[in-house]
Amino acid sequence: MDTLLPLVLFLVCAAPHQASAQSRHYPGRTKYGRLVGEFKEYAHGIRGSVFVVDETTLFIKGFAYDGTGPDAFFWVGNQTRPSPEGEIVPYPKDFKGREPPILPAISNADIILRLPFPKRIRDIKWLAVWCRRFTVNFGDVFIPPNLEIPKTRVLPEFKRLAHQLRSGNISILDAKTFYIPNLHYDGAGPDAYFWVGNGSEPNEFGIKVPNERGSLEPLRGYQGEDIEIQLPNNLTVYNIDWLSMWCVQYKHNFGHVMIPKDLDVPPALGQTKITTTSTTQDPLQMPKMTNCRELLSNRLQVEWEMHGNEVQIQLSGRITESQYMAFGISGENGRSSMLGADVVVAFYDKDQKAFKAVDYYLSKYAQCDGREGVCPDEKVGGKNEAVVISGEQRDGIITVTYKRPLQTRDGPYDKIIPFDSEVNVIAAIGPLNSRMEANAHNSGDRTSGDIRIDFSSRNDHACISSLSEKKEVSNLKVWKQLRIVGEKELSARIGPTGGQRGYTHLTDHPSWGIAWYINDLLIPEVFVERGQSYVFKVEGGFEEANPARYHPFYITDSSEGGFGQKSEEQQKQQRVFAGVGYDAEGNPYPNTAGRYCEWIHKTVDQSSSKETFESFFETLKLECEPGEPAILNWTVAMDTPDTVYYQCYTHNNLGWKIQVKNPGELAGLNSAMPLHTTVAAVAVHLLVLMLGR
Repeated sequence: MDTLLPLVLFLVCAAPHQASAQSRHYPGRTKYGRLVGEFKEYAHGIRGSVFVVDETTLFIKGFAYDGTGPDAFFWVGNQTRPSPEGEIVPYPKDFKGREPPILPAISNADIILRLPFPKRIRDIKWLAVWCRRFTVNFGDVFIPPNLEIPKTRVLPEFKRLAHQLRSGNISILDAKTFYIPNLHYDGAGPDAYFWVGNGSEPNEFGIKVPNERGSLEPLRGYQGEDIEIQLPNNLTVYNIDWLSMWCVQYKHNFGHVMIPKDLDVPPALGQTKITTTSTTQDPLQMPKMTNCRELLSNRLQVEWEMHGNEVQIQLSGRITESQYMAFGISGENGRSSMLGADVVVAFYDKDQKAFKAVDYYLSKYAQCDGREGVCPDEKVGGKNEAVVISGEQRDGIITVTYKRPLQTRDGPYDKIIPFDSEVNVIAAIGPLNSRMEANAHNSGDRTSGDIRIDFSSRNDHACISSLSEKKEVSNLKVWKQLRIVGEKELSARIGPTGGQRGYTHLTDHPSWGIAWYINDLLIPEVFVERGQSYVFKVEGGFEEANPARYHPFYITDSSEGGFGQKSEEQQKQQRVFAGVGYDAEGNPYPNTAGRYCEWIHKTVDQSSSKETFESFFETLKLECEPGEPAILNWTVAMDTPDTVYYQCYTHNNLGWKIQVKNPGELAGLNSAMPLHTTVAAVAVHLLVLMLGR
């Protein structure tokens, strides 16, 4: 219910916004583009509604033609009426051979037409279906002069607030698609997503947007990549006020861009695909096929390529010999649905020592009983249209390559794969039963959300690397807990949490993506003595208006911290030892907030590949804003508990333990402490870093 309420509020507020924006600014706009008119029919049953999508694209809704013309094509020109001086508009767009194919019979189809380069809509006066051999016009529609054409809109770059987020100027390619060039983000946010919503600035009442791979996994790091993302479900840019990168768990905005209200961008009909740098990889690492999507993070990828009337598909899964991977066409148009789906189940048959690809039809959410359920087509009277081409098992990855026809005659059991448009797909991994048939999968082992693929694509490289190149993180070695013993002067700066090896595993607390670095060590345990005085030079930021860079330092008995965001009752449950003052009315305020200094990644987060904090630290660099550190003087009272914590006043879970000892007890600890845990060792380490730069 907690997650449904923001969505309901968002949709209720968004609908009027969309309607008013469309009617107030551009009353002629439709979800298909700017309406040109209806085809006028002269012969062969020509009909359809024609729309201008953008400067080079036309869309025909419900096109029909009987296909009996001997030499018919879509035909455009700038003469006063259709004539032999016109020019062919190829359909389909990706044809093979030297000449475009003659128009086949088409019944009530939606068609996207791209004008031949370098023509634009302003260069033509009409669209016709023309028989070249007999110079006959079967039907036409005329382009009105001075027609307002929807155009791509260029916005500013992401506002730079946290985690090194920055980009080039962001473009709205169509009503659902954003193009983000030169995207940089360190990947250290624990629960970060592309996020859209309404209001004057990003807030928690937003909606996740899938990344460039169509996944809703938390965002990885980006290092100057060009990416495309699409709004989910029925959302369009007319529904939203901003696009941001947002940490859901900690409700923080890493950066955003506002969406103007005077948009007139192309509709989202799949016409705006571009080649992005996130899809260009080292040729030695590229899969053999030209397209790739990661369907289950780090566990299942699909690659595909269309060949004539067939599509070749390669599934790669991090599965065992007792498991299968399934991929296919959704049971419903417009959304991804298991019921009614046409999928291929691929696996390795260890008894027959052969790779298999079996055509399935999913008529019910149940085991196959020979008539209904999750059944192989052959078991319910159909045919197995999937043909295995090759298979491989290596490094814990099973790969099966197979082909299937775009159109089959296998009754209700097989779906038609469109030749030049997107279709919803589903995928899953699960266990095989004793008959080597697919059993039910776990809820987390299937795709979520609506995933769409154009099987005719040639440059849909959304996979960053192959599964074999990805390391599983479950066996990562956790870094050792670092310690500082008896140092009287300490610096407190901000830095990354160290991913799977660092903060969360050391503290058993969730991380926000940044943490305190004391004397440039990640959340070390600090050992102090009662009765002694200590000086903390704090560089956590003093710009209160920018919460992502405002981290006042304080000392408390709370392992969570975040005193400033707690209710009055919750604050009473914390004991504060330093860093918090009270005004004349008894209201608390932080009194230790200096300039902002942060250890940032030189590239992207490399914690998963570094077995020690010291080697990870070499991948960081220090950036400091102008100003001076704040000074916190703390004399440890004799009644201070044995364990207290250094924390952030405004956020939870940035700090860790201070171990409090009686006078004289630290001497014994110092002699027993390994050299690498002392500040002297850190100084040597920093000197090595500086000499190596």
